[in-house]
Amino acid sequence: GLSLALLLHEQLPQSLRITLVEERALPAPDHEQTAYHPSFDARSTALSYSTATLYRELGLWAALESGLAPINQIHVSRRGRFGSSLLSGAEQGWDALGWVVENPCLGRTLLAAAHACPRLTLRCPDRVSDARPSGSAMRVSLQDEEIAADLLVIADGAESTLREKLGFLTQRKAYGQSALIANLAFEKDPGGCAYERFTATGPLALLPLPPSEQAAHRMALVWTLSPAEAAAMEIADVDVFSRRLIDAFGYRLGRVRRVGDRQSYPLALTEALEQVRRGCVVLGNAAHALHPVAGQGFNLALRDAAELTRALAQGLREGVEPGDTAVLARYARERQRDQAQTIAASDGLPALFMVNDPLLSLGRDLALSGLDMFPLLRREFVQQAAGMAALESRHV
Repeated sequence: GLSLALLLHEQLPQSLRITLVEERALPAPDHEQTAYHPSFDARSTALSYSTATLYRELGLWAALESGLAPINQIHVSRRGRFGSSLLSGAEQGWDALGWVVENPCLGRTLLAAAHACPRLTLRCPDRVSDARPSGSAMRVSLQDEEIAADLLVIADGAESTLREKLGFLTQRKAYGQSALIANLAFEKDPGGCAYERFTATGPLALLPLPPSEQAAHRMALVWTLSPAEAAAMEIADVDVFSRRLIDAFGYRLGRVRRVGDRQSYPLALTEALEQVRRGCVVLGNAAHALHPVAGQGFNLALRDAAELTRALAQGLREGVEPGDTAVLARYARERQRDQAQTIAASDGLPALFMVNDPLLSLGRDLALSGLDMFPLLRREFVQQAAGMAALESRHV
């Protein structure tokens, strides 16, 4: 929501006002602008190269740098098989394939930028209790007042109550798996390398984090397990947990030196079958909540936000209101291919690597090895995965 509000403020005419409604209380502006210090247990988000490009365009990148860890390489492998591939940012001519940012750093950077936007009103803590069409506008009911909006953007998460209230149809596919997340400290420096390892229970990802005062070699873990295994590992003794992790991942980073707070949550694919209506757009996890493999959810949502902003700006130049059905339908068409490809990859990859068929296993191993052997194929794969193919197709 903050990212979309900043994009709209940057690119839409000054006559338009933007209101952001957030149920939780947000901190007041920090006028001292003290430096961000990484915390061992802070949650984090993977930012693709396309997301970094958008934040650079907004002038936010310098403020984010203290909470960033670059992903220079990604090592992809399958436990117990020969196939593997190493993807590199240098091969693309990029300074990194992506970055991992701690959520407190990202949140406070976006919030500070929002406080500096004169046409952006933050309503927090507040919430939308109801919304309904009213002529060409939407009537939006807040706690203490009702406002009229040319366009209502629903971005309140995978379990969006507003999306359901307005009757947007959704489909949900439960994976019967859970993601266990935690921050870890290892013996060895990952050197900017992220790991995606496909195991019998699902993908295991380790992403580099910026060093903190408590540990130098920190990694963010996202480990796909059965619900029972995830629950057991969430409360397991640290030594038991570490042995189980090393058994799945190996000793590439040496021993586990520290294990942070562990949490698990059930995995599902949730899609809004209808994302636009007259005066209304469903965005972010409310539009598509994905399997965490490859960390695509946030980055896909930000590409949606960038394209929505572009479509609205183009419509306004043509004299068309932001909530116009044709403008929003054009946005939906432009995003259809990128969304479908990203959702298909995040949905299909975990299942593909879990099928125990000898011929399919050989094919998967050869595919991973093929990525390593053929640079052109590898570069094209990285361009798609990083979102740059979709971002570079923006109309100028």
